[in-house]
Amino acid sequence: MIGISKLYCGTAEPSDVLRYGRQSGKLPSRLLQFSEDKKPVVVWNMTKACNLTCAHCYASAAGGPAQDELNLAEAEKLVDHLAEYGAPVILFSGGEPLLHPHLTHLVRRAVSRGCRAVVSTNGMLLSEERSKRLFDAGAAYIGISLDGLSGTHDRFRRCEGAFVTVMNSIETARKTGLKVGLRLTMTRANLAELPDIFCLLEKENLPRICFYHLVNAGRGQDLEAMVPDHDETRRALDLIISETKRLHDQGLKIEALTVDNHADGPYLYLKMKAEGRRIEAEKVMSLLKLNGGNNSGKAIAAISWNGDVHPDQFWRTKKLGSIRNRDFAEIWHDKTNKFLMALKNKKDYVEGRCRSCAFLDVCGGGLRARAEEAGSLWGPDPACYLSDAEIGLEIGQIAPDKGALNGPVYVGQD
Repeated sequence: MIGISKLYCGTAEPSDVLRYGRQSGKLPSRLLQFSEDKKPVVVWNMTKACNLTCAHCYASAAGGPAQDELNLAEAEKLVDHLAEYGAPVILFSGGEPLLHPHLTHLVRRAVSRGCRAVVSTNGMLLSEERSKRLFDAGAAYIGISLDGLSGTHDRFRRCEGAFVTVMNSIETARKTGLKVGLRLTMTRANLAELPDIFCLLEKENLPRICFYHLVNAGRGQDLEAMVPDHDETRRALDLIISETKRLHDQGLKIEALTVDNHADGPYLYLKMKAEGRRIEAEKVMSLLKLNGGNNSGKAIAAISWNGDVHPDQFWRTKKLGSIRNRDFAEIWHDKTNKFLMALKNKKDYVEGRCRSCAFLDVCGGGLRARAEEAGSLWGPDPACYLSDAEIGLEIGQIAPDKGALNGPVYVGQD
């Protein structure tokens, strides 16, 4: 996660992070990504049930709940353990979490035990009653998915009228006091609409937007042709940066972030240096180093509806264990799991141009799920759009592959 507004607009500085001792339990939510202990934000896909069949759903969710979903007692135990362990955020997702019969109860339980509760929804079911219940339960933030303007959004959601419903839900939720923001997955179908999305943010005075780089997982595996190429990605980043700065200069302090491509961090740093903002760029570099780049298996975790634990929400083919058999903390810190331990130190295992990249410490080698989908778990992330010159390489300078581990990498399963 790269905070465009934090870094480019200077709303966060290294001193802000150091003031709290870099402990996730003490840091405000906007600075959690810079924690030193890296207690993971947990994405809990609490149900497979969904009222839509979105084209890019990484969980392939649709229809009713899965037969093996956690029951209420198991769900309560999970929330209690995550709070006791010190997970700073539980992100309630799905499927569609609003279809889970105990969502409000579990949000309230998490908040009462000191966790920040965030809900990720498609926004189609966010009625005034549901919004009020979530507000009363203490939900800190509701992220609503939006894939573009009316026609584009409806096509990706495979539901006519979805855009109108979402916009009405945003207004309803805000009236009840909920903090609401947008989540947009960037594809070739909506890049041209990004200026209009910023106009929408401005018009509605929405406080936050996350721009996700498309990951070919779940139903998203069928969208290879929709993945922006490197030049398209760079132009999209330039627009996001300039529009975020424009709104900040107007006094609209919108928090804009990009997700799932940590090349965005070095790109932002290089852009600021090219603009002559060298002192500010070095502060950005300090924050990027504190962030550490992609943190799958370290500062981000995912738990499926059946209790399976994964390194992140997109890498569902990798099961680290099940909370039905062991506590999350035991799974997350299992030193006998060679794959997990390698993930926590993946800078020692990445190969090719990643291995020799000048920005490895601030990118972390990119998204391993994407690299594996491209053919090599430890190979370069194909979504990296930085040139060899930008990452400090010349022809012949790429270091030889180290080899991931001595022998095959096993994924522990319970």
